Amino acid sequence: MQDLKVKIDGKEYDVKVEELDSGKLKVYFNGETFEVETKSDIEKQLFEETEESSQSKEKGVITAPLPGIIFSIDVKLGDKVKKGKKIISMIAMKMENEISSPINGKIKTIKVKKGDTVSKGDILAIVE
Repeated sequence: MQDLKVKIDGKEYDVKVEELDSGKLKVYFNGETFEVETKSDIEKQLFEETEESSQSKEKGVITAPLPGIIFSIDVKLGDKVKKGKKIISMIAMKMENEISSPINGKIKTIKVKKGDTVSKGDILAIVE
């Protein structure tokens, strides 16, 4: 547990902070206890949820799990890929995220190029 001084609206407060096994923080302040999610916990959970839903819609259609910028494309048209092989890397929320093939197959279409900005749900590639 750490003792911290925090400033809120110009006024200083003494708080105690404890990191939980779940990654959340327990904050003790003014006789009360608060459980707090950190920004990185929320980002990780959002990415995992959106990646699962985007890859399960249509088996070979790979969509952007969240808004970001295409960092690299690691396959070419016609390449054979196995389920789980990295297809594309994108930068989202200041992190590099690997987008992998949801199925075994062949790269039929690549709809993006390095540097493209994509929105959540945009089709990135199709594997058949």
